[in-house]
Amino acid sequence: MAEPGQGFYPYQAQIEGYGNGGFRFAGMSHRGSLLCLPSGMHAWPVTSPAEITRESLEPLFAVADQIDVLMVGLGVDIAGFDKGLRQALRERGIIVEAIATGGAVRTYNILLGENRAVAAALIAVEAVR
Repeated sequence: MAEPGQGFYPYQAQIEGYGNGGFRFAGMSHRGSLLCLPSGMHAWPVTSPAEITRESLEPLFAVADQIDVLMVGLGVDIAGFDKGLRQALRERGIIVEAIATGGAVRTYNILLGENRAVAAALIAVEAVR
């Protein structure tokens, strides 16, 4: 994953805002999609649900033993989530909730606030609904 200064923040943080093609967290602004993992906040080069693959989620698989729930933000609309990928995550003990990015952000924040073992894979959106 990216090194510090290249789309990486070394702590998991609440999402303070989203839209305009990015996210705000820890008092900073990030343009583009985001992986929120126990190892920190990582730039994620995914722009559509079709780009969510085992390879794009490899950083998540690397820390799967630290995650119980994965919130997937699919953009502005709810789209399908690959059944094989969902099964591979389930086999690692991870529950997957794939919904629109806004709902995924809100649920991620609630679970993180409850100190749950949560991660998020969030596709950036331009407009907030």
